[in-house]
This record gives sequence, C-alpha cells and structure tokens, in this order.
Amino acid sequence: MVKVAVCLSGCGVFDGTEIHESVITLLALDRAGAEVVCCAPNVDQMHVINHQHGLVMEDESRNVMVESARIARGPVVDIEELKPADFDALILPGGFGAAKNLCDFASEGADAVGHPAVMELINDCLEQGKPLGLMCIAPVVAAVATRKSPARLELTIGTDIDTNAGLEAMGAQPRPHAVDEIHVDVERKVVTTPAYMLAESISEAATGIEKLVDKVLELCA
Repeated sequence: MVKVAVCLSGCGVFDGTEIHESVITLLALDRAGAEVVCCAPNVDQMHVINHQHGLVMEDESRNVMVESARIARGPVVDIEELKPADFDALILPGGFGAAKNLCDFASEGADAVGHPAVMELINDCLEQGKPLGLMCIAPVVAAVATRKSPARLELTIGTDIDTNAGLEAMGAQPRPHAVDEIHVDVERKVVTTPAYMLAESISEAATGIEKLVDKVLELCA
C-alpha cells in the first residue's frame, strides 16, 4: 500500500490550511486506497484570523500542529519526527498557512525563509525521487526550499502575476495553467495545480486536486 504524508499548516484558509483542499486531498487518497499520515510543524501560527470578519485577532495565538489536528480528526505527526523512509510521497495543500507558517512568503516574498524541518523534508524527497504534490499557494514552499539548488523546479500556481514573479525570483520556473489542470515536472516528480488560486467553487478546485492525487500516486509506482 502506498503511504502518503500530507503536510498541514493549521486550520482555515486565511491563517492555516485551506480546508476544502485538504479534505478533497484526503478523500481522493482514501478512495485510491492509499495510507495517509498527516503532519505539521509544532509552532505557533504567524497570527490568528477571524474568518467571519477577516480581521487579525491580536490577543490570540494558536499552535499549527494542534489546529491541523482539527482537519486530521485526531493527532498529527510533528514534522520534525517524520523521515522520508516513513512515506512514499508528500502532498502540501494550500491556504495562506503554507505561505505564513510553513514559510514566510506571505510577508517576505522572494526573500522568504522556511521552517527548517519542512525545507529539509522537501529537499530529501527531491533527492530521493519521492513524488511531491503541491496545490494553490503551496508551490512557493518548494521554491523557498530549493532556492539555493541549481535545479529549477517547474511549478504552477495558476496565472497570478505577482506570485509567478516571486517564484521566478526564487529560481523556480512558473508554468501558467487553468484551474482544472496540473503541471508535472517529470524529472523531479513534482505535481502542482492552481486549486483556489483560481477556483471559484469547490467543484472547480476538486477537479485539479483529484488529478494531482492520481498523478502523485502514479509516480509512486
């Protein structure tokens, strides 16, 4: 049975993992018969957003791993304890948490740095040929991780001009795609899809995400 690690970044689109994207991913993996291990960094979120009003809750803090457990419906693995030998592929759903808690691209742009364990795990996967799936804004996390590498990852976040410019500034090769499409960097086994960077409905997001999951599992073969 293929085992897939799903790296979460909290719970909620504006300060954590995009819930629709993560649930669609977990459902697609389960339907395909894959075993799933959810993981997350054991750190505080960059900030907490009131999703009803879109405002920062100045006096509140939340832990990324604890919040991610809401999506996993139980305990998740501390990403510092996860090793490439523990899984066959790694998938990162999007949501602003990917660009706020897994790295700081949301505030620093092309000068972003990432959570050390997340950066190490992504680079270990690339070195060992383990497939990576990244959706929505999450491709920026891989771009941060590989900025000093001579290998230029081919990634799509859709068509957003500023984010594509940020990818390129970090050494990645942006590839524009529609919401229902995926891009496959065949040499590095990296699969990306725009998801809610472009999606206007959950069904639109699901089309590309399901294709991404299928391709990641195919690359595990």
